[in-house]
Formats: sequence, structure tokens, C-alpha cells
Amino acid sequence: MKKLLTLLAMGLTFGLGQAYAADAAAPTAQQTKMGACNKDAEGKKGDERKAFMKECLSK
Repeated sequence: MKKLLTLLAMGLTFGLGQAYAADAAAPTAQQTKMGACNKDAEGKKGDERKAFMKECLSK
């Protein structure tokens, strides 16, 4: 009985881990937008960067 429960728990853990990994691999639209804005903001610092990111992300 213990072996059966152990195998069942391992199977569930593996299955949930695979489902989470698939979801975590695909970036959301917001993450893609943030990456593009970050790349465009290279060289900017402080208030200038903050203002640029705010404007870029609001588009």
C-alpha cells in the first residue's frame, strides 16, 4: 500500500511539474512588451529611464 501511495504521489508531482514548466516557458504579452521597452531604454538612468518606461509600457 505504501508503494502504491508513493508511486501515486510521484506521478502527480511529475505531472504538475510538467504542466507548470510548459506555462512558465511562454512569456505573456506584458512580459514581451517589458522586454522590448527594456531594450529600448538602454543607456537611460534614473528619472529619465522611469519616465521612458512609463510611456513605453502605456502604449
